[in-house]
Amino acid sequence: MYEAHFGLRTAPFALTPDTGFFFRNDAHVEALDVLRHALSQGEGFIKITGEVGTGKTLLCRLLLNGLHGDWVTAWVPNPYLDPDALRRAIADELRVPLGPTPRQHTVVRKLQERLIELASEGKRVAVIIDEAQALSDQSLEALRLLSNLETETRKLLHVVLFGQPELDERLAQPQLRQLQQRIGFGYRLRPLDAEGVALYLQHRLAIAGYNGRPLFAAPVLRRLHRDSRGIPRLLNVLAHKSLLLAYGRGLREVGMAEVALAVRDTDGAGRPRGAVSRLAVRPWAWGALLAVAVGAMAWWGLRA
Repeated sequence: MYEAHFGLRTAPFALTPDTGFFFRNDAHVEALDVLRHALSQGEGFIKITGEVGTGKTLLCRLLLNGLHGDWVTAWVPNPYLDPDALRRAIADELRVPLGPTPRQHTVVRKLQERLIELASEGKRVAVIIDEAQALSDQSLEALRLLSNLETETRKLLHVVLFGQPELDERLAQPQLRQLQQRIGFGYRLRPLDAEGVALYLQHRLAIAGYNGRPLFAAPVLRRLHRDSRGIPRLLNVLAHKSLLLAYGRGLREVGMAEVALAVRDTDGAGRPRGAVSRLAVRPWAWGALLAVAVGAMAWWGLRA
C-alpha cells in the first residue's frame, strides 16, 4: 500500500518467513553453525529454541534449503500428530510406500528398510520438526525410538527440533529424560539488541529496494527496540504499521507519534517480558489505520 510512496519494490516487513530477507545477525548465524556442525558430527538429536517471533521457522527453512547432496530431509511442519500419524508423516516424506491402514510395526519396519536403503546409497536422513513444543509425550517418545535405528558405525536418522522455550520445560520432565540425554547440541535464539534492530530494519528496507535517507531516526529506533524487545516478528509489525501511518499522513519518514500509535495498536508491544504476546491486531484499530491510508490515497490521487 505504501511501497510506491517510499520508493520500495515490495513490502519490507511481511510476516512470512521469506529466506530472501534473511538478516545475518550473530544469533542466527551461530544457530546455523551449531546445526551444520551437529549434523556433520552425526548427532541423533539437535534442539533450537527461542521465543515466539525470534525466527525459528526462518532458520528451519534455511536449513532445509541448505541440506543438499548426501542429505535427504523429512519436514514435519504440523506437530499436532499422534505417534502413528507422526511415523506415517515421516514415512511419506521419505517416500516409503504404505497401504491405507498400515499397522504400527509395519510402518516401523518399512521405515527401517528405507533408512538402510538410503544409507547404502551414501545418503543421510534428517527429520526436521517445527513447533516441536506441541508434540505430545507419546510422539516425542516415538521419535526417540525411531532414532534407535542405526548401524554399528552411525545413526540412520538425525532429528532437529525447533520449538519455543516450553520445549525445554517439556524435556526436563522425568518421563522424557531419556530423550533429553540424547540431545547432543542445542541453541537458544536471542532477541536483537539495539544495534541489531537498526541494522535489521536497514537490511530489510534495502532488500525491498529502498535507497534514500533513513526512514527511522535514532530516537525512533530506540523506541522500536524498546517496545519490540528485539523480537523480529514484533518489530516487523511495528515497522509496517508505522510506515502505514506515515504514508497516510503524507510523511517521508516515521516519527515518534507514528510509532506510539503502532505500539498502542499491537498486542504484546511495549509490555514487560513474560506478558502474553499474541501479536494480534484489534479490528477497530486496523479499520482506523486503513481509513487513514485510503484517505491518503484519495488525496494523492486528487493532486495527481
